[in-house]
Amino acid sequence: MIDRRAFLKSLAGLTTGILLSSANAEGQDAKPSSDRLGTLLPMRKFGRTDEAVTILGVGGWHIGEMAEKEAQNTIETALEGGVRFFDSAESYQAGKSEQRLGKLLVPKYRDDIFLMTKTTARDAVTARKHLEGSLKRLKTDQLDLWQVHAVRNPEDVDARIDNGIFDVMAEAKESGKTRFIGFTGHTSPSAHQRVLEKSDIFDACQLPVNIADMNYASFIEGVVPTLVKRNIGVIGMKSLANGGFFGGSKHGKHGPNPRVVPNRVSISEAIRFVWSFPVSTLVTGPDDVAQMQEKIDIAKAYSGMGETERNKLIEKVADMAGTTVEFYKA
Repeated sequence: MIDRRAFLKSLAGLTTGILLSSANAEGQDAKPSSDRLGTLLPMRKFGRTDEAVTILGVGGWHIGEMAEKEAQNTIETALEGGVRFFDSAESYQAGKSEQRLGKLLVPKYRDDIFLMTKTTARDAVTARKHLEGSLKRLKTDQLDLWQVHAVRNPEDVDARIDNGIFDVMAEAKESGKTRFIGFTGHTSPSAHQRVLEKSDIFDACQLPVNIADMNYASFIEGVVPTLVKRNIGVIGMKSLANGGFFGGSKHGKHGPNPRVVPNRVSISEAIRFVWSFPVSTLVTGPDDVAQMQEKIDIAKAYSGMGETERNKLIEKVADMAGTTVEFYKA
């Protein structure tokens, strides 16, 4: 326990390294700046890219699940609330998520946002096809970030490398079709570790960061320190365990299992916990406008999280660790 607390304190201390220069010494994010759309949420440095991104992003899978009117309202609410980071993937609703963003977001706001999508391809031919399809559906000539999506284990990583996926990613960046490249996964930290052993081409990594993670197959413990050391931008996801904190056991759904929220912790506590670590942005999956606004309000009010509160939150859910809450882990 002492070693773990020391580790968490050390890792949390690295958060100040990605805050903008006007942030304070206690780890509170810099005061928001503005763009043509209004006041931005606090922003953090994004790894080696020399970019800064808003601490909150919009999850594209959820945009694809909504009725179009609700999706439009959610996007507009996010923009009005100062969010500028938008996530998607070619696999979400068989391209529907990207189509939504291409219709409702990109035409009016492309120059104002950071746009990311992903490919699940297992071979080079498919990866190139996915890239061209994503660009077409998103109605843009260039992505800000394109990611290898959902690496599952070391064997999966090795297969994708052997089949040319990493080469296609590098080509896409060199050609200007994407500014940056990254990789994602939620099944096992060993997959991320294998990527980092085999390659250093990636600018970003997306991975689960939540209160329950520390007590089972931890991405925070096993992956984040290496990302920070290599100056790779950290994108947090599954802050509420993809519905697992609400008793769910399926992607983005609530369910009958024991609830972390609200029985053990609040949504605000769960989200603020993520930002207490060196995470550049947290991709959140709102089901509707109200949930989007709730996350924006939490981001606006965020003023850091101390060591004592962070450790208490981890202890509150220690007995719930495992694949019931984090059902997506191996």
